[in-house]
Amino acid sequence: MFKNILVPISGDSLTKSELKEVIKLASIDQAKVTLAFVSDPLGPYMYSDLASQVVISEKKHQKACVEFAKRLFAKSKAMMPKDLEVNTLHIIHPNVADGIIDAAKASKADVIMMASHKRTGIKGFFLRSEALEVILHSKLPVLVMNT
Repeated sequence: MFKNILVPISGDSLTKSELKEVIKLASIDQAKVTLAFVSDPLGPYMYSDLASQVVISEKKHQKACVEFAKRLFAKSKAMMPKDLEVNTLHIIHPNVADGIIDAAKASKADVIMMASHKRTGIKGFFLRSEALEVILHSKLPVLVMNT
């Protein structure tokens, strides 16, 4: 059914329960897994008196994003079985949901499997769901795991 599963990861990496679901789905058809991490192209910006003393160049920010993604990928891959083909893809995009969709296209995935925090009510209004954005805009099927 699925040959390439895109799994977006965040700063939390993958939880063990999410990982079990990814491995279960991948093992059904011996699918490969592509882990994707989306970084914001703009460095953090602070509003304070100290902000003028702390300046992060774009180059340093990009380097930090690459290093952070490498650490997340290593942590996630270490939890995967050795016989599972796992690729990684680091995308730099200002919008996480669009970055995930771009990663799916770049990796030629046939499904996106991602976690959702199930934000509802006022939290859902202010902290929009990336999973919902991906579901609304992706042309691929999206499997959502509740965390």
